[in-house]
Amino acid sequence: MNKNLSGRELQDEVTPFSLYANRRRFMKGIGAAGTLAASAAAYRWFNPVRKMELDTAAIDDLASVELTNEQRLERGFLVDEAMTSESNIISYNNFYEFSTDKNAVAEAAKNFDTKGWQIRVEGMVHKPRTFTIPDLKSVGPIEERIYRMRCVEAWSMVIPWAGLQLSHLIDAVEPMAEAKYVAFETLYDPVRMPGQKSSVLEWPYVEGLRLDEAMHPLTLLAVGLYGKELPAQDGAPVRLVTPWKYGFKGIKSIVKITLVSDEPPTSWKRFAPSEYGFLANVNPNVPHPRWSQATEQRIGENGRRKTLMYNGYEAQVASLYEGLDLSVNF
Repeated sequence: MNKNLSGRELQDEVTPFSLYANRRRFMKGIGAAGTLAASAAAYRWFNPVRKMELDTAAIDDLASVELTNEQRLERGFLVDEAMTSESNIISYNNFYEFSTDKNAVAEAAKNFDTKGWQIRVEGMVHKPRTFTIPDLKSVGPIEERIYRMRCVEAWSMVIPWAGLQLSHLIDAVEPMAEAKYVAFETLYDPVRMPGQKSSVLEWPYVEGLRLDEAMHPLTLLAVGLYGKELPAQDGAPVRLVTPWKYGFKGIKSIVKITLVSDEPPTSWKRFAPSEYGFLANVNPNVPHPRWSQATEQRIGENGRRKTLMYNGYEAQVASLYEGLDLSVNF
């Protein structure tokens, strides 16, 4: 991000999409069934009649969420916007564990093996447990959520995720009263994730949420997108999705979740605390020190659009931050 830390330089903060599109020769496009008019068909992916193409049978039998499109819109589970094309979602990626070049991540991650993956959930819980990916289906339904995704670098997408509402997993391990935060940790394996051999960040990647944020219905552990298993370059086999926050909160390839009493360290706040806060809520009124957050480039579109407060999820999440000065608590 054009920032030096002890002489270490990060990748440029934004890869211009026009350069990316020309170089990779992608056509502009939007995902089919991305508009509200077509969203009913998209949600039929979650009827057992049409199963997602996930590897594990335990996730194949997806829940049919009995909500109308209007109810999904009200809850924030659906947006009335065109989805970003699958080709762009799986080809334009921030995942420094593989590469700092957005265009190179997919190639670098193509042989990443996630068989036998385990997630340890521990800390201030009464029932610590190790989960496999099939185990996730045992604690709650795998649902489709079509969310906006806003990167701190001022580009955005609309992504059809599939995943488990995180609150179901936390309920399953029974948090102690003292638990106030949830800490997350990515796999550390420089052989399988060659980007971890660099000093671009302190490894492993770590993130965190307040417990009330983690328990919010919008918070998702994603295991798929576009009706398929989550690709390696997008965080396979499981990643965090909090659609009202900047994308760097979406920690990928999670291996450990720990409930704690104090605010846990997070990778980007640790790297540059004056630029990347713990909350990381999308806020067009608070610029990054080196660029404005007032507008964004939607990948696949021409021109820029205005950034929405909380990325358009203000009705659902603003109550979490009542009384906070968001220019200080960022």
